[in-house]
Amino acid sequence: MREENHSSVLDFLLLGVSIHQEQEDFFFVLFLFIYPITLIGNLLIILAIRSDIRLHNPMYFLLANLSFVDIFFSSVTIPKMLANHLLGTKGISFGGCLTQMYFMIALANTDSYILAAMAYDLAVAITCPLHYTTIISPRTCALLVIGSWVLGNGNALPHTLLTASLSFCGNQEVANFYCDIACLLKLSCSDIHFNVKMMYLGVGVFSVPLLCIVISYVWVFSAVLRVPSTKGVLKAFSTCGSHLTVVSLYYGTVMGMYFRPLTSYSLKDAVITMMYIAVTPMLNPFIYTLRNRVMKASLGKLFSKKMPSHPT
Repeated sequence: MREENHSSVLDFLLLGVSIHQEQEDFFFVLFLFIYPITLIGNLLIILAIRSDIRLHNPMYFLLANLSFVDIFFSSVTIPKMLANHLLGTKGISFGGCLTQMYFMIALANTDSYILAAMAYDLAVAITCPLHYTTIISPRTCALLVIGSWVLGNGNALPHTLLTASLSFCGNQEVANFYCDIACLLKLSCSDIHFNVKMMYLGVGVFSVPLLCIVISYVWVFSAVLRVPSTKGVLKAFSTCGSHLTVVSLYYGTVMGMYFRPLTSYSLKDAVITMMYIAVTPMLNPFIYTLRNRVMKASLGKLFSKKMPSHPT
């Protein structure tokens, strides 16, 4: 039997979230519910920030960019999963698989760097309020966002090129609902030792923004605890609460997925990936708006503009 080792002509099979049809139907309905909410919620955040001059500052500029990334982050995988379920197929081309993997790595890293930039912005706002506009200038803010995109794509490119050079033989079933790098490495019949080392190096690079976030919050909490006013302390912690919630959800699920040996990955991990790919981007708009009076007022103003006025 001829060995199939030409990766470019292969089609992979995305196994989904579960091997049981009833559970797959459930997750299809769940994704069908989550995806529109993610798109609408994050789009409303962007429109509200763009339309309200009170929100034209670095903090909300970073938030708008986070929402922009989350829209594409979810769109890379969920529409393909929904389409496959509707069409009764699990197939994805090798090129499509690599493209999906590239954008997943790039957007996940970009997301993490923007979260780090937001933590830095909060730290400066709380600890150096008098120098805030000097330190976080529009130019600095733009550089933070551009740097996030450059670093995110820079981390994705070598992994994609290395995976493209591998040979795949026999089993072509990807144990997830998208082309995850760990799942693809497990399917390869090539020597993957260097690829695995690079994957864990990528995980290490991915952890750098988390370290920056931790340092920023140590800086914040050390300053806040010196505030004599209890009201001031509570206000500062409330300001940080939304961002900490997002960081905990995002990094908690990502670390649970990738901070372990490659041999331990299986189809059950698709549920973990679903948390940071689908659930976290959906929750971000709610987390950042429910406790923010300015954002709620801006969204209300945005809705009032869209509602037709009826003459009395």
